Amino acid sequence: MSESRKITIIEGPPPTFELVSDSWLLGLTESPLPSRVAMCRVRTSNGPALVERCYRAWHDGQPIHLEFQGADGLAQQTTIVAARWIGQPEGHLLLLWVRLDEDDTRVEIGFDLSNFDDDLDEDVDDFDFDLLI
Repeated sequence: MSESRKITIIEGPPPTFELVSDSWLLGLTESPLPSRVAMCRVRTSNGPALVERCYRAWHDGQPIHLEFQGADGLAQQTTIVAARWIGQPEGHLLLLWVRLDEDDTRVEIGFDLSNFDDDLDEDVDDFDFDLLI
């Protein structure tokens, strides 16, 4: 894969992917494999050039990938399906919508139980939480 067909996050923590279900994304994610679309935000020094790299790849009918180091330290990549940049006082913010295969999708849920009474904490500890996506 040529360098122009990927965007690589060189430093910093792994990106945080937020699952999205906007209707305009449905046509971008058609594939033989089930997948979900997630968005991540990446700080960059040249957002317009990175978005232009995506547009050139798509214009040529080629995919473009986001390459990053996962939490396990291994190189990972996912397909970028949409891109946008926003100028901010501290630099450019690159918004990337990516395709996540169902096998790669992991959801983390956090609960703040500090607002509950002590009696309710015991009930919550005994409850099984199941998440359907």
